[in-house]
Amino acid sequence: MSPRTSLPRRRLLRLPLPSGLRVRLVVAFGLVAVVAALSTGALTFREARTGILQQSQDTVIRLLRDRVDTLAPDLAFPPAQRDLSSFATEVAQGDPARRWRVLVTYHGLSATSIPQDPFTEPTPALRRAATTQTPTVFQRVTVGGRSSLVVGMPVAFTALHGERRATGLTVFLTVPQSAEQTYVQALVAAVERATVPALGLAVLFALLAAQGVLRPVRELRHATRRIAEGRLDTRLAVNGTDELADLSHTFNETAAALEESVAELRRMEAKARRFAADVSHELRTPLAAMSVVTDILDEDAAGLDPDTAAAVRLISKETANLARLVEDLMEISRFDAGAAALHLDEIDLAESVQRTLSSRAWQDSVATRLPPPGALRGRVDPRRLDVIVANLVGNALRHGASPIRLSLHEHQRFAPGGTDGTERWAVIEVLDSGPGIPETVLPHIFDRFYKSDTARTRTEGSGLGLAITAENVRLHGGTIRAANHPGGGALLTAELPLLEPEKEDRS
Repeated sequence: MSPRTSLPRRRLLRLPLPSGLRVRLVVAFGLVAVVAALSTGALTFREARTGILQQSQDTVIRLLRDRVDTLAPDLAFPPAQRDLSSFATEVAQGDPARRWRVLVTYHGLSATSIPQDPFTEPTPALRRAATTQTPTVFQRVTVGGRSSLVVGMPVAFTALHGERRATGLTVFLTVPQSAEQTYVQALVAAVERATVPALGLAVLFALLAAQGVLRPVRELRHATRRIAEGRLDTRLAVNGTDELADLSHTFNETAAALEESVAELRRMEAKARRFAADVSHELRTPLAAMSVVTDILDEDAAGLDPDTAAAVRLISKETANLARLVEDLMEISRFDAGAAALHLDEIDLAESVQRTLSSRAWQDSVATRLPPPGALRGRVDPRRLDVIVANLVGNALRHGASPIRLSLHEHQRFAPGGTDGTERWAVIEVLDSGPGIPETVLPHIFDRFYKSDTARTRTEGSGLGLAITAENVRLHGGTIRAANHPGGGALLTAELPLLEPEKEDRS
């Protein structure tokens, strides 16, 4: 078969399956009920029809044999035509309902119980079998839509030694089976009437069974959602000993193991954070003393020989980096411990940004676009706003390329909760002119100690600057994101809500 003809056939075989476990169970139960009802009905109909016809057949043959045995001894042999006619008429009178039609043959002579009756129902095979065999033969024939039973019975006599010998006289009987046909049709109607209620009961049982099966599944789904929401103490009630009970028991064991693992991880994480905080705190004092010494040495480096001066400057630089790393570790530890707090003050944000740049001598390296003095005021934490701006600009200076552009503006957005009011937000954007950030790095740029190049083990920064920036923004209730500008360069955007005094009090 060519591919062009086999493809439509494969599409035809893809029957749409019902969706949903409840629908599938009901459909499955319904199909089983239909097959069972049809099979039971067919077998019942077959057995009942066979029984009705068999009983009718046995009754007719028994009555015919009794009638022939009663009349045959009085028949003269060899019989004449008149004797055969009389014999046929008397045999037909053996039926109380007068439905029998009888044909009697004897060596070329024949007579019927009804004059001029063509008697065409017996087939040549039945006629030949009845005249050549001693057992009674019968056949059901349908003529003109009406079913009839045709019986061929040879008349025999018993010899001296008990042997049955044919006399050459054969009696054929035709009896309509309209009554039996009526019984069969009534049986078909009864089966049809019983099938519909049976299917209805099957669907009802299917719904009840589906509800019983789906209840534990529904509880398992809700428990799984609670686990996903962080409620690791969720457990299922185990009822019974079936497969669903085993599933619930397995779920409880898995949830208990997960809760224990998460608790152990949290304990280890807390220990690690406490260790980092303790180490940072212990290093802070000696590093302060070292910074003072290195600052003094750095000031006198001009009077030293070149090698000693280079070593002193290197020690001073690395001591400053180490001190900054310790400060960042202590800051991030305060966020992890939940000890970081906002100290809000109403300030001029543009003036605060200008102060951040001037304190680090970045005015000539950064092009700013700020609102006029006093145009954008809001309640923010001045120290944390300084950290946010400094880290964003410092990251652009270290990893981007000049020119660096910083913009600050106000943005109005609808208040959450469907109210008609609006909220004021301050938007800080820092854009560099570098090659941008790889797409694989963007989701991790605010992670702690994340390095896009794993081969690069040392950076100019501590690796915590953007992570601290993100924590400060979130502490204000704001958002931060990184993207590549369509015109080139990396664009970091921080948005801070400018709370009104009354809203701040409510919050």
